[in-house]
Amino acid sequence: MPEVAAAHAEVREVLGVPAHEAVFEPLPHNPSNGVTAGVWRVTGGGRSAVLKVLTRTKETSVAWSASNDPRHWNFWRREAYVYGSGLAGVWQRHGIRAPRLLECAERPDGDVALWLEDVPGEPATAWPVSRHVDHAHRLGAAQGAVGAGEDTPWLSQRFLRDYTAGKTTGVDLLDTDEAWQHPLVRGHFPPGLREDMVRLHHDREWFLTVMESLPRTLCHLDQWPANVRSGGAGTSVLLDWAFTGDGALGEDLGNYLPDSVFDLFVPAAELPGLAKAAYDAYVHGLRESGWRGDERLVRLGVCASAVKYDWLTALMLARADEEQVAYGGEGTVPAGLRYRERGLALAFLAEWAAEARQLAPRLGFPEAPSGR
Repeated sequence: MPEVAAAHAEVREVLGVPAHEAVFEPLPHNPSNGVTAGVWRVTGGGRSAVLKVLTRTKETSVAWSASNDPRHWNFWRREAYVYGSGLAGVWQRHGIRAPRLLECAERPDGDVALWLEDVPGEPATAWPVSRHVDHAHRLGAAQGAVGAGEDTPWLSQRFLRDYTAGKTTGVDLLDTDEAWQHPLVRGHFPPGLREDMVRLHHDREWFLTVMESLPRTLCHLDQWPANVRSGGAGTSVLLDWAFTGDGALGEDLGNYLPDSVFDLFVPAAELPGLAKAAYDAYVHGLRESGWRGDERLVRLGVCASAVKYDWLTALMLARADEEQVAYGGEGTVPAGLRYRERGLALAFLAEWAAEARQLAPRLGFPEAPSGR
């Protein structure tokens, strides 16, 4: 049993058995994140739960270090506050809920243990396109009905700007011919992607300013298929609320769609159709909830959110010679497959960026530095 999870009183409280009778199964997560000491499925006494331990003492890179600032995107205690305050249930009446909190334990070493419901539903990593579209509809209804929660002092602010600021690996390679001639890159990135991604990086500040000026809502800010499961009766269960905070209408959807392809859950060839259907469903959900704003602002929020992945092209250039590790370090993925699928998804994001440059001036924003 992992030392960090060895809390005998917690196991007995949650599962009703002594700790030595429980089985701890490590679950995939981002091992680089400094706020996560570990995640386990714990079984015993015919029951199971998910244990997630939050920490601020884990050694990691600067880009993923834990913060004590309640507004920082990686504030280490935020998820405990989200569950403890009941905020995780704010979207439940719209068909999106969080796992039930079974126990929140303050540990002597300063860490916080979250014991959560082990949700049995099908993970969204295996969903058909229609289920992703259904989730987008519920998300629109939820975000159209719930405000941004500005008065809650521990919700993240300026997430998009601060999250991307620390991701600088390989940025110097964007203008390096040799990096773009690597066989993986040359063979799998679509023609014109270099120019598009250099342009996106050049316009980064403009895109961030646009995103920060759009209508606000409460956002999860880490929506992707690995964080969503079926909840029964057409509902979704949304995991990992650690980044939750202020965001633009459309921002969560703009994260969910490309991430579905980046981690090989949805084929890149299906992204255009999925994106159109999901966007239409999201707007329909907004309207159903009573939101009466200008839909063009929502479209701009989705399209301009492409800036979140400004760093990914540079990272792919930098890691072309490395083994391609799957999410959470669980095995590897074929390099050619990853570069082809991500290249196609990045090209799709370049289309979003181009649409945002066209749309923003019509809504009163200044023109992008690189023009329309």
